Amino acid sequence: MSTTNGVLRVGAAFPDPPFEVSSHPPSGLDHDLTRAIARELRLTWELRRYTGADFDGIFAGLGARYDIVASGATITDHRQDLARWCEPYLRSGQSLTVDADRTPAVRSTDDLTGLVLGVQNGNTSEPVARGLQADGKVHDVKVYAYDEILVALDDLESGTIGAFMKLEPVMRWLTAMRPSLQVVETGITTERIAVAVALADERLAAAIDRALATMRRQGTLAEIGARWLHGSDPAATEMAT
Repeated sequence: MSTTNGVLRVGAAFPDPPFEVSSHPPSGLDHDLTRAIARELRLTWELRRYTGADFDGIFAGLGARYDIVASGATITDHRQDLARWCEPYLRSGQSLTVDADRTPAVRSTDDLTGLVLGVQNGNTSEPVARGLQADGKVHDVKVYAYDEILVALDDLESGTIGAFMKLEPVMRWLTAMRPSLQVVETGITTERIAVAVALADERLAAAIDRALATMRRQGTLAEIGARWLHGSDPAATEMAT
């Protein structure tokens, strides 16, 4: 198992609540999850922040800067070439957020004609948005650096973009204090969110899978989900318990 000096180094991108919450000290679903994994493995937990503009760049640090990535990360075909994936701990999907005051008629991706759709660079929302653009369902796609999500929501409120797409739990959290912004569609995709390790680190992946299995039996995963996923659509977002 490739960890150093009894420490589990966790790579995570901020801000991405409820997975990573920029509180003092930092908190979030993935923090609770990986701390529990570290306890099961009898390792010390250590956070390593990723600050790149493209989320997919986070996987380049595996095995060097950190041992695992736990950052609301979806398993994709492309990412399976970048990392080895543990058993998923969450099922979720893309959601659509709009300013209900500015565009009250927009209730789904079928209503985006003529509008600009915002996404984050390297996020799994980006290929979905590009597909909508190719089908003529959106006027354009505006790609924000990964750490510019709050800028994107400011742009949504000002009318610079007409909609924004990201995983449902994140949008529920980020719109809670922005009353004009509403999540109008969930379950646009079905995605498996999991912990990633370096491609060659089969032993660490197996150890994490054993820890997750124990946490499922003990109800720890359900407790973490109840703590951080309240308000999400259970048909679209569910811990793998």
